[in-house]
Amino acid sequence: MNAFLQVFEREVKDIFQNFHNKFDKTINKTPGVRLVRRIVDRLRGTRKSLLQLTENDPGLSLLMAHLNNNIDSIFNNPNSMFAITTVKKFLFEGVKFCIKPSGLAKAICKQIKDQGSKTIRSLGDGSLAFALFYHKNGTSEEVYEVHTGKDDISKLVEIQKIDDQPTLHIWLNNSEGDLSICNMINGTDGSSYPPFRQDRKPFFIFSPDICRSVEMFYEKDVNFEGITGLRYTMGDNFLNNVGPEYQNECFCVNKMINVIKRKNGCLYPGALDLTQCLVEYSSLIKGFNPDPNKHKTFVDIQEVSGIPLRGGKRIQFNMFLKNINNIKLTENLTTVLMPILWVEEGVSLNAESVNLIKSKLINVLTTLKMVHWASVSLGGNVGQDGTPREN
Repeated sequence: MNAFLQVFEREVKDIFQNFHNKFDKTINKTPGVRLVRRIVDRLRGTRKSLLQLTENDPGLSLLMAHLNNNIDSIFNNPNSMFAITTVKKFLFEGVKFCIKPSGLAKAICKQIKDQGSKTIRSLGDGSLAFALFYHKNGTSEEVYEVHTGKDDISKLVEIQKIDDQPTLHIWLNNSEGDLSICNMINGTDGSSYPPFRQDRKPFFIFSPDICRSVEMFYEKDVNFEGITGLRYTMGDNFLNNVGPEYQNECFCVNKMINVIKRKNGCLYPGALDLTQCLVEYSSLIKGFNPDPNKHKTFVDIQEVSGIPLRGGKRIQFNMFLKNINNIKLTENLTTVLMPILWVEEGVSLNAESVNLIKSKLINVLTTLKMVHWASVSLGGNVGQDGTPREN
């Protein structure tokens, strides 16, 4: 619920902006429209959020008060900020809200619906339902174009385009026509990798879950079912070194108000992946003890073929819980980054695949190595005239 209330400020801002754009100069002369224009100009000129303006603007404070009076109609008469539901409903079936709203509540529900969020859908009875992974219940909709490795085997299966686009259009660019590093597509999708990784150099994986490429660094050699592999993990620079001082402020988009953040407006390190959360967030959650061995994203790769032997992708979903002006249910809240859901995806080769790699690759490489050294040894026992030497 707290998330919806935070989103409402953006919804009202959009209403004001659309209202401003649709009316011509004649209608703009009316007092009511001039008031709306004043609000829009303040939103645009200062880049403040609606909730910031409500602290000093009685008119906007009144608007939030009206929202407070319609909370019951929107969220089914809640008695706290937390709703009790099942995992199945929260993730896939959907938690219902906006059930037969009226008045202002009906208008707010319409704005939530029109926003087009993938996690919210309309039901047959006219109500809305929120499900975190409803839109993920199926295969990926994106079409990837990957490199064939021709002329450069080191680029094998690296993503070249997504839905026929060579770059993303999600993050901020440096300027119009000047692509930022945040919108670059680097690496593979993580299901396979280029071969010949003996140099142990870092590489990128593109993760559609967070709409960005992530750099992976060599950590150590590992053994999986008798096959030697190289373990790569996310570097400490993942979302740690973010901001204007690192030339990647494009990853710091929202710059949310009244939350725990750094002086440059960006969140503290580990706010998304939580692989190395700092005390600024974790100290506020009881029983929260990050462990790199349990919580870090990793992949083990066979160095010659590039075949992934084992891997794990771990993601912590969070939201900021905070007090919102004039909303009674939030008046006792402390601003905190609250864990919502932990997701772990793991994969490892089955016995059939392990035996195939051993018989078709490992054993062949071992035989070739033995033949190589046998040839060297034999060559060392042959004289310059071609006759064998006596031992």
